[in-house]
Amino acid sequence: MSLLIRTCAALALTLSLPLAAAPAVMHSQFLPPDDLTLRAETPDQQQLLQVTEYAVVVGNQRQSTQQPIPVTSPLMIRLKGKPLNKGATLSQVVLNFDAESKSLKKPVYDEKSKTLTLSYPVAQYRVIVDLLRNDTLYVQFLSYANGHIWADLHTGAVRAR
Repeated sequence: MSLLIRTCAALALTLSLPLAAAPAVMHSQFLPPDDLTLRAETPDQQQLLQVTEYAVVVGNQRQSTQQPIPVTSPLMIRLKGKPLNKGATLSQVVLNFDAESKSLKKPVYDEKSKTLTLSYPVAQYRVIVDLLRNDTLYVQFLSYANGHIWADLHTGAVRAR
């Protein structure tokens, strides 16, 4: 009987090892509830960056070869920082702000340039600049085998005053 219990315990331990060895999602406490279980699996890719500097760029371009002449003024913030998780290669994040679209573009990570591009509605600009000025900011990017992509900007846990 004792041998049977030890064998079962060893088997249970062996079967649980691959689950324990799977890397946990860093900063998972900042993810919203996963009601649709889109993030049930371990992410294929995880990038976590602590923002150390930023630059605001307000552009102005006029394409004179088109009629009528479109005038655009792109607004973006370029973030740089240090990767926090093992194997992370992310070094730069570009935040584009869009005032006209009805839907946002999906987050895109370009491994060649090590740049993550995120799109936000222009209404979020003031919130993000306020976070950059007053808190430590992190950028998180997760991609899953099922095609789901999650990206966010978040602060660390801050005590209420």
